[in-house]
Amino acid sequence: MIELLLEPQVWLAFATLTALELVLGIDNIIFISILVDKLPARQRERARRIGLFFALFMRVGLLLGLAWIVGLTAPLFSVLGLAVTGRMLILAAGGAFLVWKSVGEIRGLFAGADDHTSVGRGGHLGFGTAILQITVIDLVFSLDSIITAVGMVDQVPVMIAAVIVSVGLMMAFAGAIGNFVSSHPTIKMLALAFLVVVGAVLLAEGLGQAIPKGYVYSAMAFSLAVELLNIRLRRRLALADASSPEPARTPETMGRTASSA
Repeated sequence: MIELLLEPQVWLAFATLTALELVLGIDNIIFISILVDKLPARQRERARRIGLFFALFMRVGLLLGLAWIVGLTAPLFSVLGLAVTGRMLILAAGGAFLVWKSVGEIRGLFAGADDHTSVGRGGHLGFGTAILQITVIDLVFSLDSIITAVGMVDQVPVMIAAVIVSVGLMMAFAGAIGNFVSSHPTIKMLALAFLVVVGAVLLAEGLGQAIPKGYVYSAMAFSLAVELLNIRLRRRLALADASSPEPARTPETMGRTASSA
């Protein structure tokens, strides 16, 4: 154990795996944040922490059961020449659940807007139901995360340390991320669209069609950057409207002025 701490490549593997686990964990945080937003305010932080604790517990448990994980990659049966494994079944089921849940949340947002209710929630959820749904998606994301870790690092202690650190950081920032998503309806819609894409990717992997996740995350990062710029622009326009006695000159108002002249 002491020898591991003295090897530079071990520290490099630890840092790389921690960063990768954080990237893979963003989807987990977004799903939990959107789900707990449907709970009463006094229960949200508790549900968020329970969900992330389950994520940590499942990841460490899966690492300790490496033999079981390796067995999940062994073919169980074949369908039309495609060798189906346990991992594929779990990813397909989890991806389908994520798509179904995210599309349902998007429909809930539109229903809430049509009813002139809070756009941020779109319905309420029982605490037990929320924890159950978080646990299901934790299992899917944890399996995907740990299989990635097994492919990168050989030492189980390094994997466990990276997972603990990454989930600890997720716990530290989950509240801030959740509040930001909840307070910006456009970001929430974008996050739900992300989850639909992630669910489709998991479903495709479960059907034997691997999609490079680098492309998916790059597109997500670009879309998020554009939306953040839009939020900043809207904020500046709102400040300009508040400080100016005259109406802001938008394309609509300029068109009306020209027509009246």
